[in-house]
Amino acid sequence: MPTTIHDAVTDSASNAAAWGDALLQRYATSGPRYTSYPTALSFNEAFTADDVTDALARSNDAQRALSLYVHIPFCRKICFYCACNKIATKNTDLAEPYLARLDREMALTAQHIDTRRPVKQLHWGGGTPTFLTLDQMSGLIDRLDARFGLSSDPERDYAIEIDPREADVLTLRHLQSLGFNRLSLGVQDLDPRVQRAINRSQPKVLTETLMDEAQRLGFRSLNLDLIYGLPQQTADSFAQTLHQVIELNPARLSVFNYAHLPERFPPQRRIRQEELPDADEKLTMLRVTIDMLTAAGYVHIGMDHFARPDDSLALAQQNGTLQRNFQGYSSHAQCDLIGLGVSAISRLEDSYAQNASVLADYETALDQGRLATRRGVRLSRDDRIRRDAIERLMCDMRLDLAALGERWQIDPQEYFKAALVALDQAQQDGLATLRHQVITVTPVGRLLVRHLAMAFDAHLPAQGNRRYSKII
Repeated sequence: MPTTIHDAVTDSASNAAAWGDALLQRYATSGPRYTSYPTALSFNEAFTADDVTDALARSNDAQRALSLYVHIPFCRKICFYCACNKIATKNTDLAEPYLARLDREMALTAQHIDTRRPVKQLHWGGGTPTFLTLDQMSGLIDRLDARFGLSSDPERDYAIEIDPREADVLTLRHLQSLGFNRLSLGVQDLDPRVQRAINRSQPKVLTETLMDEAQRLGFRSLNLDLIYGLPQQTADSFAQTLHQVIELNPARLSVFNYAHLPERFPPQRRIRQEELPDADEKLTMLRVTIDMLTAAGYVHIGMDHFARPDDSLALAQQNGTLQRNFQGYSSHAQCDLIGLGVSAISRLEDSYAQNASVLADYETALDQGRLATRRGVRLSRDDRIRRDAIERLMCDMRLDLAALGERWQIDPQEYFKAALVALDQAQQDGLATLRHQVITVTPVGRLLVRHLAMAFDAHLPAQGNRRYSKII
């Protein structure tokens, strides 16, 4: 690693030719993140709760393990960059009716689930799950266990998103007693100027104290979330944050590109456009991030995820068992995902289903004794084939067309003829290679793997890509 932060930024700038600024900027268009295929823009309201129960029955026939996602929408304070479904309040009593509705949703869902299927993965997201009191957390775990039967398998992956500003040592000990073994801490940036600009004051000591205690307690994996492209950030300032984060030595890092979409997310209107870094500065931040993290021994999983070589995420990529889902990359590929709570999305065998995103609509449905499904889609055979191709490309950074053809009994060269033509320019530009029916993503191509995946997307031409975030 360069000896100083300035060296790191200077070295990245001097490597501009290797990165090909003009090339990256040419490919820096908008496109899906492919946490699902088809993407949520293909979900439709003709898909109802009855379709969900049918999908759950087919899911039982497949007997895959279960993954549960629980959405907790509450936050005590709104961060200006946030694009999540959330409710700002400091009153934890307001969570009680929501938790009661969650239990109704669990009961309705569990009626259609073979609960002998193990729950290998659990994720609480938000919002801020640690908004809940310790007693409320215990009650929610008890309800999940009663409805679905939680696991004590040491290989389970039970994670929760934590806001370091409202969690302490007692919180971590309690979470461990509830069965959580992985934590994700929101950091975003350690520079006080940036924190003020995004309304998120979070001294480094808060994060450091929690990480020390998590490691002492033996949590299996710890993830930190960072964001580049925020107001007041520069390549130098973000390198300072990365340097401090590397010293904290988390097992995983998610380094997201901030998407400024104030027309869609009202809190972002509080961010001053003139304080945002320009495209060249953001590209330098991305270079610095990859240079510093790889020099520190992290594996670039792809897109915005990094992991220690011995972390389960890196091992899953090596084993070809990595999966994309609505939380990003997941090490548990062979699971059906059940989403619980407002706006939550389920992935069940051959279907996606999303709950109502408006809390009142979610509550009304459950009060009427029905699932809160608002929209979804059942995949065609073509959708499933293309999902397989896109997922393997984005997870493995390679796609074995011959193996894919054998799995689906198709001629991949003919089936994906248009996609391979679309990828020809990317091959010429050094983003990928195609040899012996294997597409391999190059190191630079990892930054643009969303663009490579778009070649296989049959829905995208009808949607356009204007409603998606920038690729880099």
